[in-house]
Order: sequence, then structure tokens, then C-alpha cells
Amino acid sequence: MPKFYSAQQALDMILDHVNPCDSDGDDVVLQMSSDSEVSSDEETSLPPVKRGRVETHTGPVEKAKDGTVWCEEQVGRPFNQSPVEPYATDGEPTALVRRTVSSRLQSFLCFITLDMLRTVQEWTVQHGRRTSNCISSYNPGRHITIDEQLFPSKTRCCFLQYIATKPDKFGIKFWVACDLKSKYVCNVIPYLGKDPSRPSGERLSENVVMKLMEPFMDKGRTVTTDNFFTSLSLAQRLLNRKTTLLGTVNKIRRELPGSAKQAINRQEFSTQVFSTSGVTLTVYAPKRRKTVCILSSMHSVVETEDTRKKKPNTVTDYNSMKCGVDVMDQMVREYSVRSGTRRWPVAVFYNMIDMAALNAYVLYQACTGVQERRVDFLVELASELAQSHLGAKKVNKENLLRQQPPTPDQGKRATCQVNCRCKRNHATVRCVDCYRYTCGKCRKEVAWQCEVCSDNAGQNQ
Repeated sequence: MPKFYSAQQALDMILDHVNPCDSDGDDVVLQMSSDSEVSSDEETSLPPVKRGRVETHTGPVEKAKDGTVWCEEQVGRPFNQSPVEPYATDGEPTALVRRTVSSRLQSFLCFITLDMLRTVQEWTVQHGRRTSNCISSYNPGRHITIDEQLFPSKTRCCFLQYIATKPDKFGIKFWVACDLKSKYVCNVIPYLGKDPSRPSGERLSENVVMKLMEPFMDKGRTVTTDNFFTSLSLAQRLLNRKTTLLGTVNKIRRELPGSAKQAINRQEFSTQVFSTSGVTLTVYAPKRRKTVCILSSMHSVVETEDTRKKKPNTVTDYNSMKCGVDVMDQMVREYSVRSGTRRWPVAVFYNMIDMAALNAYVLYQACTGVQERRVDFLVELASELAQSHLGAKKVNKENLLRQQPPTPDQGKRATCQVNCRCKRNHATVRCVDCYRYTCGKCRKEVAWQCEVCSDNAGQNQ
């Protein structure tokens, strides 16, 4: 009975220099198999030339609980992703502010006007959420840090927070976006409890980051957050707006692979890298039985240092960019106008004054080029604020005096407002220059002149 061979088997026999006629005396019949249809022209043609093979991922693939597929990558190997073009310039004031700011007072008035200072509680309640002046006066650099700030206070309000890990346990919490290089406060949102405008199903951390970064999107900036804010969905949302993310991620997140959560069998100073949809996950073991997870969308390759600890570049970059809000909070607490109060609008206003003074210091140096200590700047700023306030108060007092009648009502006497030579004597006439009531002791008598001499004196002048 003749044997049947497929085209591929016959081709293999020919290449191996095997004579198909030497097969036990049976006739060899070449028959095409059903799964490979080759034409007669292809049977007689030469073997096909090998094509270049597209490089594909060969490492292990893991699937997280939420369905995210992570591919384990080699350390130092670039990933197949198109990086976001980074923001090119450092933080600087806007063109309008650079033209107008020439003194400390003008830099401070970019954020808080004198009318706001005179109406503390009303301004705080109505304008506490408005940070448009901070956004429009400064262009932050590439790196922006987002974190929480706890202003110490024990005022009675429904949104007072208690955080045991803070030095001051009680206070009012603010979400702050800060420029890394200059420590300029770019945007602030107070935490007032549950926000009814937040969409259902959206995490609070993602909502806060998207609100704070909304004016600075689509420019190639990088946001640095801690494990409260960082998540895979937030990184992908920011990546769609040409903004990258770098931050530590909590190991209880469902989107992390299972092997990234295990820390028992890891060697000290070992690094494991995963990638998915433009985002990398670095798992670094600084100690035995301890791991740190860094989620990044700004690194196209993860490399380790040539040192004993072998830190990856994602960890070193995070350590250098995570301190923006913490340093800002330390600076505003060093020189603060805070005072004891039981009214929460006044406490919030104190924090706004401290932040405005820090922003004014950054703007004044950037616009004028004058380098001075911050304490000297604050002293001069307080002096200019006091002078402007006293000048406005003096003008207001003179206007009130001019509105008073020239003499008291009939049967009444006013109190002397000069008190130069008397102790609260009664007066019935007012000064022709300052409009204050003056008694006889504090009044200066003018020499009597006739009409002719008075006219001649006026002509000589």
C-alpha cells in the first residue's frame, strides 16, 4: 500500500538528502494535507526566504484581580511605548505680573487685596474656594507635588480632622498642589467633608488630583503623589491629558499583580519591574521582608544604580520629588500669623495669609531679581501693609470729621478731640483745618487783622 506524505514532510526529506524511493519498495505518493493548501507553482518553487521576526514579549505575564495584565520586564530594557514630551521650562511669573510687580506689597496684593483684609470673615466664607489669583500669576515648572496639609486648629466645625500621625493631631485639612523647585502654592482645595458634586464611583483621591491639576494639563508636566492618591486608573487618566504620574502605590490595590505583593522570598536590594499600557510598576526591596511599589508613567526604562543598594531610577526620582508640599508647609509654619481663635473662618484666613506671603516672596524674587531672606521680606511686607492700612484709616477718619456739624446741637457740648493742654474738656467749635472739636486751652489764638492788611497779606503771598 503506498504511503502518503504532506508537502512539508516531503520537503523535509529532500532537505535531509533522503531518497523517498528507498522506503521498503513501496511507491511514494505526495498528497497535500487538508490544513495546508499549496498551489502547484509553490511546490516547484525554491524554499521561501526567512523574514525578520517582530520582537515580542517573552517574559512571564500576570493578571491582577481587577483584570489588568502585567508583563514582567528586564531591568535596563526600554519599553515599547511612546513617552510624553516633558515640560521644557522652569516655573516663572506670568508676563502681566512681571510688568506690574516691583515691590513687596504689590507681590502680596496679587493674592489678597486690602478690601479682603478689612472684611476677614466675609472674605473667608465667600472666597475661601477661589484660588484663581495663584493660578494666573505663576507658571509652575515641570514637576508638581500634590499632598495634604493639616493646619493646626481646634475650632468647632463639622470638617475638623484628626490625624494621629501628624505633629498637631487636630486641624483643618487642605489639598495642596505645589511647585517642586520654588515651593510656590499653585492650587489649594479645602476639605469640607463629602462633596456632593463628586461623581458616584469615582475615588476621592482621583477627584482631588484631577481638580488640582486641571489648569496645568496637556503640557507634559509630572505629578508626584503618595500612596493615598496613586492608582493605575489615575495614571491612565493623566496620561490621556499628556501628564505623567510618579508615586508610591498601596500594595492592597486590586490592580497590582499577585507577585508584587509578596515580600517574603525577595532578596535584599532586588528590583522587579512590570509594565502595562504605558505604565511601569517597580517593586524594590530596601530590606528583607519589605518592599516598596513605585508606579510611574514618566519612565520609559528602569535602570539600577551601580552602588551597594542598587536603587532603581524610579525610587531615586520619587525621593527627590516627593517633598514639595512638606517643605512648603514647614516654611509657612516657621513664620506664621496664626493666633488662638475658636472661629474656623479666622483659622482658614490665617492659613491663606501664610500661603499668600510665601507666594509673594517667590513672585517678588522672580520679578525683581532681588535676593533677600524671607524673614526680612516678611518684616518689610508687614511694614508696608501697616502703612497702607494706617493711611486709609486716617483718610476715612478725616472724611467722618468733615461730615460732622460745625457746632454741637443746641444745648449740648462736645468733648475736646485734641487733648494737647487739657484733660477731656468740653468744646463748642471745630478747627478749620482738621475739623476736630477744640477747647479753649488747646486752641491757638490768631492775631486780629483789619480787612486792608488781610488783603495786602493775601496779595503779597
